Amino acid sequence: MAFTSHHFILFCALLLSISSYCIGQNSPQTKALILAVKKDSTTLQYITQIGQRTPLVPIKLTIHLGGQTLWVDCENGYVSSTYRPALCGSTQCTIAKVNTCGNCSTSAPKIGCNNNACYNTPENPFIKTLYSGGEINEDVLSIQSTDGSNPGKFVKIPSFIFTCVPTFLTEGLASGVKGTVGLGRHQIALPSQLAEIFSFPRNFSVCLSSSTQSSGVIYFGDGMMLPKVDVSKDLIFTPLITNPFGTGSVPFLNEPSSEYFIGVKSIRVNGKTVTINKKLLGIDKNGNGGTKISTGSPYSMLESSIYDVVTKAFIDELSNATRVAAVAPFETCFSSKSVGSTRVGPAVPTIDLVLQTTRVYWRIFGANSMVKVSQDVICLGFVNGGIKRTASIVIGGYQLEDNLLHFDLARSTLGFSSSLLFHQTTCANFNFTTKA
Repeated sequence: MAFTSHHFILFCALLLSISSYCIGQNSPQTKALILAVKKDSTTLQYITQIGQRTPLVPIKLTIHLGGQTLWVDCENGYVSSTYRPALCGSTQCTIAKVNTCGNCSTSAPKIGCNNNACYNTPENPFIKTLYSGGEINEDVLSIQSTDGSNPGKFVKIPSFIFTCVPTFLTEGLASGVKGTVGLGRHQIALPSQLAEIFSFPRNFSVCLSSSTQSSGVIYFGDGMMLPKVDVSKDLIFTPLITNPFGTGSVPFLNEPSSEYFIGVKSIRVNGKTVTINKKLLGIDKNGNGGTKISTGSPYSMLESSIYDVVTKAFIDELSNATRVAAVAPFETCFSSKSVGSTRVGPAVPTIDLVLQTTRVYWRIFGANSMVKVSQDVICLGFVNGGIKRTASIVIGGYQLEDNLLHFDLARSTLGFSSSLLFHQTTCANFNFTTKA
C-alpha cells in the first residue's frame, strides 16, 4: 500500500498523542538550522528573533549560552490558539526533568498559570534572578533552515517545549526582548530539542559578531561555512567539563549545571606562565571554581587573585605603552596612540588559556582583549570578579566575538578557532540574504 499524505497525517496525529516531536512532511529534508544574532549596543546582550505561536509572532530573545530552557513572558500579551500547558506526569514534564507540580493561584487558569501543571526554575542571568514557578508548555516555533552556506525556508515545529514566566523576569533584558533562549546542557534547551526533532547530531556552533550593525550566527547541525572559508577544519578541541552542581543563580538545586565549563590549567601572558592558585582552576565539591563560558557576562571576569597577577603581567609586558586613568568597569587602560595595530587587533601581549596540555590553548589577541572606550583610550577587557565567585574564570561575550565555537554535546567537547581575523573573515560574514 502506498504511503499517502492522508496516511502521513494520521501517523503524525498518532505521534503527537505520545510525543511533542512531529514537524511536518518535508522535515527529513531539513539538514541544519540557523539563528541570526545581533549585539545590542546598550546592554551588550546578544539578541535573536524566532517565530512563535499561532498566528506566528516574531519574538526577540536574548541568548543565554548556558540556559536550560527557552523562556518567554506569558503575562503580557501572549495569545495563541496552539498553546498547551504540560500537565503533571506528562511526557513533556519527563523530558524537562521536572517533578514539581501545582495549581494556578489566581481565580481562573490562564496562559502561564494552569492547574496540575509542572514547573521548572528559569533564570535571568543578567539580573541574577530566578523564578521557581516557570510553567512548562508547548507551542508552535518557527526557525530558519540552511544548506550550510545560504539561508533556506523557515521550518515550523508544532510542539516546542518552552517555559512561561511573569513579566518581572524580563527586567534587565534589552529593549523589546521577551525572554531568553537557553543553549545549555539540558533536554529542553534549544540545541537538544532541535537535535531530537530533526535527527541532527547533538551539536551546535556559535559565531558572535563584534559589530552592533551586523549579525553573527548560531548554527544547529553539521557543515557551517563562512564565505570561501571552512574554519571548522582548523578548530582546536578540548573536553567540556560537567559541573556536578547547578550554577548561576541556582546552585542549591543540587543538579548538574547546564552551563559550559572547560579545564583551564594555567594562564600565559605573552608566552610566560603566571602564578595562580591551582585550586581555583578546579571545581570543588560545592561546584565552585573552574572556567565557565558565558554570554551572561559582557566581558571576562577573573577571581581577584587571578585578575591581579594577569593584569600585572600584562602591564609589565606592555611597559612601553602609556597608562591612563581607569574607565569603569575596567581598571587597566592605555593611550591608544601608544599602542600599535595588527591584523588581529591592537599590538598587545597575547593571553593564553592553557588547557589539557601546554600545546592546547585558547589564545586571546588584541581584538578580543582590548576594548576601545573612547577615541584615545583602550582598556584591557577583563573585569575583577571579586574573591567569592562561583566560577573563578568566566569567559565573557567580548572574548567570544569573531571566534567560532563548536559545542559537541554527544562527545562533550568544545572546538574553538581563536580569532577569525587570522583567516581574514569574521562572524558577520555568514550569508543571510541569498536564499538556498
